[in-house]
Amino acid sequence: MKILISSHAFAPSVGGIETVTKLLAYEFVRLGHRVAVLTQTPATDAETFSYPVIRQPSVIELHRALAGCDIFWQNNLSLRTLWPVTLRRRPVVITHQGSYCRKPAGLDLHQRVKHAAVNHYPSIAVSKAVAKCFHTESVIIPNPYQSEIFHLPPNDADRQQDLIFVGRLVSEKGIDLLLQSLEKLKARQLAPCLTIVGSGPERPLLEQLTARLRLDRQVAFAGPLQGQALAKTLQRHKILVVPSRYDEPFGVVALEGIACGCMVVGSSGGGLPEAIGPCGLTFPNGDVDALTRELARLLLQGDEWQRLRVNASSHLANFEAETIAQKYLSLFRTLL
Repeated sequence: MKILISSHAFAPSVGGIETVTKLLAYEFVRLGHRVAVLTQTPATDAETFSYPVIRQPSVIELHRALAGCDIFWQNNLSLRTLWPVTLRRRPVVITHQGSYCRKPAGLDLHQRVKHAAVNHYPSIAVSKAVAKCFHTESVIIPNPYQSEIFHLPPNDADRQQDLIFVGRLVSEKGIDLLLQSLEKLKARQLAPCLTIVGSGPERPLLEQLTARLRLDRQVAFAGPLQGQALAKTLQRHKILVVPSRYDEPFGVVALEGIACGCMVVGSSGGGLPEAIGPCGLTFPNGDVDALTRELARLLLQGDEWQRLRVNASSHLANFEAETIAQKYLSLFRTLL
């Protein structure tokens, strides 16, 4: 099968969509299929791939790529690469990752066009929460995680650190809520340490909040980490906290934390609970008091960690890259 993939962002850009595209493209090739990727991310010499990566394609390049494929998979809808399909008929599948899931409001023409396009093509949603955002029916296929990188450490005795956050340092990720929760935990005679992994425009404000709440000795800003470096850091921590204010479409970071042996505490809106499954606890988005209660529960009840970890292997098996790739391929075959 010749699979053309549209991924607006791709390596060397770092993010969830980029990672999923890279993982599944690798699996498609490994399983004997031909792959090409269309992306708007500029070229780089940092990494090469076993398949063509067409960066910032011209109109002619778009038409050539479509002419040479059997199926066109859009990992998140891109109008920029979708329109030539009206001239070159090819089966199209669109995976909705969540960026345009909100309902159009007012004269939001771009959003309205995207929602109209969704109704014309087979849809995949990365979670039940994302599927509910559209009128058309979607096949639910969650995102995979990198099991060869994120896994249990050889020695769990090295897991001496308490809390970790991984993500962009922006207000919607709720890091300030987590810092407020740490301050509230003091009243329960608890002073867990927190490692904040990531970069973003809110870092200076978060550092100021840390100082204002007198949490300097408990909180460390580790900067951005990827791959093995991130996995090793997760393996040293007990609890991964995902306190997002908004409804996360899914939550690959939760899978990565679970695979590395962490318990997960995350907000209950959107698709994040589907990623956490039976391997963690949830609290209402934005509710600092509820977050504080769940953290205190895990910090004080040592047997809770083992109870949650029992479910990890069976839960993670649903998100192995080959498993997810086979689900995609089965759907592709029905359209050919």
